[in-house]
Amino acid sequence: MTAPVLQAEGVVKRFGGLTAVNAVSFTVAEHEVLGLIGPNGSGKTTMINLISGALTPSAGTIRLRGRPLSGLRPDRVAQAGVGRTFQLVRVLPGLSVLENVMAGGVFGHRRAWGPALEAEARTLLQRVGLGGREGEAPEQLTYIDQKRLELARALAGDPALLLLDEWLAGLNPTELQTGIALIAGLRDEGRTIILVEHVMHAIRSLCDRCVVMNSGSRIAEGPPAQVLSEPEVVRAYLGEAEEEEREAAG
Repeated sequence: MTAPVLQAEGVVKRFGGLTAVNAVSFTVAEHEVLGLIGPNGSGKTTMINLISGALTPSAGTIRLRGRPLSGLRPDRVAQAGVGRTFQLVRVLPGLSVLENVMAGGVFGHRRAWGPALEAEARTLLQRVGLGGREGEAPEQLTYIDQKRLELARALAGDPALLLLDEWLAGLNPTELQTGIALIAGLRDEGRTIILVEHVMHAIRSLCDRCVVMNSGSRIAEGPPAQVLSEPEVVRAYLGEAEEEEREAAG
């Protein structure tokens, strides 16, 4: 049996008296797209930050192909093979679109320099729909194009595991379909992905399996159709919807 790409065992993250992630365990297999889902505040992004090294677990272990990641700096985690995007897009101001992508190759898992890196960066920009815009300033790109740029930068390091943290959030319907198609293409290429997302259409169409979190704990795991019909998962999402309705009503 092939060892998992990622293995999280009993992962805990505390912030003072608040437990944001509570003894969460799961694995991600090679070439699998895993949906990490749950209502707002359930601990999903905290879990992504623990995997990527932005946070250090209070307890438990995280391994990438058997190598411990817990406690490594984010740059070391990236070099080990984890690439990511962020909820709030992060571009590198002062660098061109092309240079932003090349930075991912210099500091990522498969490190490269010079003409080979530039050629790869140009190919990735074409792949995400930004071909011909290499010399532009990233700050001048639209929101969806900044997301494309960030994705290309993450891919430039050829990560063993790609973390997409609400990459589809904030897109209009046309952009959303383009974004789903782009992630589907990565899946078809055999990328191993953890997808944090609230767009259920994307979860159903893209994910092989889902881990559902609520209040920091894992409450369900399995194929999307199965977990999204489980009563505890339905209650977790309906509770969030009811709270949003109360807030809207004032």
